[in-house]
Amino acid sequence: MAKGSESGSESDPNGWSRARGLVVKTLVLIGGAFLLKRLTKSTTRWDHAKIVARSLSGEKFSREQASRDPDNYFNFRIFTCPATEMVDGSKVLYFEQAFWRTPQKPFRQRFLMVKPCPKDLKCDVEVSSYAIRDVEDYKNFCDRPRDQRPLPEEVIGDIAEPLTTIYLNRCERGKRCLYEGSTPPGGFPNSWNGATHFTSELMVLKNNEICTWDRGYDDEGNQVWGVKEGPYEFKPAPASSFNAN
Repeated sequence: MAKGSESGSESDPNGWSRARGLVVKTLVLIGGAFLLKRLTKSTTRWDHAKIVARSLSGEKFSREQASRDPDNYFNFRIFTCPATEMVDGSKVLYFEQAFWRTPQKPFRQRFLMVKPCPKDLKCDVEVSSYAIRDVEDYKNFCDRPRDQRPLPEEVIGDIAEPLTTIYLNRCERGKRCLYEGSTPPGGFPNSWNGATHFTSELMVLKNNEICTWDRGYDDEGNQVWGVKEGPYEFKPAPASSFNAN
């Protein structure tokens, strides 16, 4: 009996050890599933908007493309940076474009508002551009120290009429882009160089690179402005190479 009791006492710890192992494994599986769910949920609609806003920001050049194909592409400099944030969390960026030799003279200035797409639309991020009430007050905004820029509340008051909206979707796995999209079919009104409307395409790539393609069309669908060969490719450039060309 004593021997039998000893055997029973030896098997109980083993049984408890196995049971404890099963409990631990179960908890790990449940915890892993919960963590996976949290990680999946953590990439929210607003997270996508933040990623796009961050990718659009910074000083970028089309220099490499202009070097490869100088007949069709200029070396433009674009500079985008945060300007303010709306009450609903939308990021407002200031954007300007200039020839690389004359960055102090931008020929295009815009506010960009980046936010999640409305839930009823099949897209992830909405990027809308707006005119600026007094562009002279914002010239070289991103180059200035913060204390020499218009205040965030002033920025909100200077957002003028809407110009375009691009709807972005996450790129499929395996593609070189992170997000891509365009204006809706039919684009937006435009009257430059005989155009009646124009379209815009945007592709957000890794390493803060972006591709943009703006084209104007007349009533008959003929392209009357914009590059025909393909989108502009903008890449960040080291500060030491800004004057290399």
